Amino acid sequence: MSLVPLDKLLIETDSPYLSPEPFRGKRNDSRNVKLVAKKISEIKNISEEEVAKVTYENANRIFNI
Repeated sequence: MSLVPLDKLLIETDSPYLSPEPFRGKRNDSRNVKLVAKKISEIKNISEEEVAKVTYENANRIFNI
């Protein structure tokens, strides 16, 4: 994760059987996106707000929204 450039990241929770910690073993859903963003912010040493902003912009660019 630390090697992946921010402009290449998206956050998703489509994998129903691979929840992030602390919910491993339970069904995954979109509420867990915040946990994924938090972990990315820790790895990249940036704020969760910056992760949210960048990944939102990435999704808009990639999906031409």
